[in-house]
Amino acid sequence: MTQRGWPLSSARALRTTPFVLGALASLTAFAAQGHRSPVEVVPAVDLDRYAGKWYEIARLPNRFQSDCVCCVTVVNECRTGEGKSKAVEGEAKVASRDGPSSKLKVRFAPRFLSFLGFVWGDYWILDLAEDYSHALVGSPDRNYLWVLARDRKMAEETYAEIQEKAAGMGFDTSRVQRTVQEE
Repeated sequence: MTQRGWPLSSARALRTTPFVLGALASLTAFAAQGHRSPVEVVPAVDLDRYAGKWYEIARLPNRFQSDCVCCVTVVNECRTGEGKSKAVEGEAKVASRDGPSSKLKVRFAPRFLSFLGFVWGDYWILDLAEDYSHALVGSPDRNYLWVLARDRKMAEETYAEIQEKAAGMGFDTSRVQRTVQEE
């Protein structure tokens, strides 16, 4: 049996249908991911007001904080599972002279390596409370995300709102882990 000059075998069609459907599903998923809107940042940040101690309320898991189980602050110190304190000093700078003050680059490598571009990571302020009491920070590739607050605790309602904002920006909030903050 032929249709428009092509042989049509029902057995062959049945074998190739799952492949074709799988390929179409993969292409659709790839296209949808490729067309995600860019991560938006707050328009401007008063960096002097933003400076200071922040407590990590939650984060997406990442390799450089894998041993931090408690009491993480954004002076970048934490307590490990063995109860030891771990700290690393970082430096931040505005990512671009022409860009907003909410797009920063941070470095935790030694200062003498500052000239190497790969030691600087994206630190974008995605949401910031008007009173600077909490912030949502992430990276444009959506691989890094932190919920920060000036206090060790955050109201559940506030946390839920921040999580909703992060999900709306395309972050995988199902992977976000709460951080234990002891008094």
